[in-house]
Amino acid sequence: MSSRNLVRFALSALVLALIACAPPAWAESGAPLKTRNVVLIVSDGLRWQEIFTGADPLLLNEKNGGIWDKEEDLKRTFWREDVNERRKALFPFIWSTVAAKGQIFGNQLKGSVARVTNTFWFSYPGYNEMLSGHADPRINSNEFGPNPNITVFEWLNGLPDFKGQVSVFATWDAFKDIFNVGRSHLPLQVGWDPPYKGDVGPREALMNELYRTTTQLEDTDVYDSFLQIPLMDSFARAQPRVLFVGYGETDNWGHMGRYDLLLHAAHSFDRYVAQLWNTLQRLPAYRDQTTFILTADHGRGSGPVEWKEHGVEEKGSENIWIAVMGPDTAPLGERTQTREVHQAQIAATIAALLGKDYRQAVPQAAPPIEDVLARGR
Repeated sequence: MSSRNLVRFALSALVLALIACAPPAWAESGAPLKTRNVVLIVSDGLRWQEIFTGADPLLLNEKNGGIWDKEEDLKRTFWREDVNERRKALFPFIWSTVAAKGQIFGNQLKGSVARVTNTFWFSYPGYNEMLSGHADPRINSNEFGPNPNITVFEWLNGLPDFKGQVSVFATWDAFKDIFNVGRSHLPLQVGWDPPYKGDVGPREALMNELYRTTTQLEDTDVYDSFLQIPLMDSFARAQPRVLFVGYGETDNWGHMGRYDLLLHAAHSFDRYVAQLWNTLQRLPAYRDQTTFILTADHGRGSGPVEWKEHGVEEKGSENIWIAVMGPDTAPLGERTQTREVHQAQIAATIAALLGKDYRQAVPQAAPPIEDVLARGR
């Protein structure tokens, strides 16, 4: 190699090294992040199709959708000819507030793809991926047992400035394993465990009684509405900086082939998110310094039959959606023609919004979604 080429090679290597060592785009500005709290909210198995196009006309009938409601009543509530109005009828808060003030990814009809990177396309592998930042081929069952991977929630709880300020509320009792409560010691309110402890008043006693005596549709999943009450009550006792909320009925009704109840559950999910956001915005510890991340753990199949299931046999189950709203996220709305985003990026995004580098501790974790860390940067 000539001396001139040697110099060129050395300069090229130096440039590549500098690029590799450069801080990510979200960290280039010296402006401090405004986010002090992050809330990750998941609606299990809620398809991107419903989020972006609203009620599916193919399923608004008894034959394909298993509808017990009067079809005309369901259509009156959720059907609109215009797709933008239709999706807003189903998710008024997501489209009037979250998308308007934040960003939402995953509308494949407009060149935006959000998907999982695990190869199983069902719940436990999906939750592990979004919470630990990487897929784990060992986790191949919803009954896998305690998660060997440290989630970003457990990792944050181990840092001095977040210790004791991380909390989990979810309808599915498998989160005891997903968050590996025996190792992480995170406070969890999940499944059918009565939510109120110690001396309680009449209201709390009644709620505990309902948890103990209500006929269980799923023995591992409490109803979304039952979870919402202790979740909203919890802020009078504790105001965590990092919160996970997991709702399950959109998946449960899908598996049961009841599209009418899936739509009602999806609409209720939107209402619960609105209630949570509005409540937190009234509290000084959260107002104007809280970021919400909304997503699903997996997608579902499509068509008159496969919408009921998910997994590798139902094509499309790998496709999800991700929405982010908060003080550090530019209000770019519905993203179109974007680079692909992945479920695995959620963990590092949570940490980055809080000014922490999760990948330094977990190098195999995917990088943050840079687009949602770009306000004023």
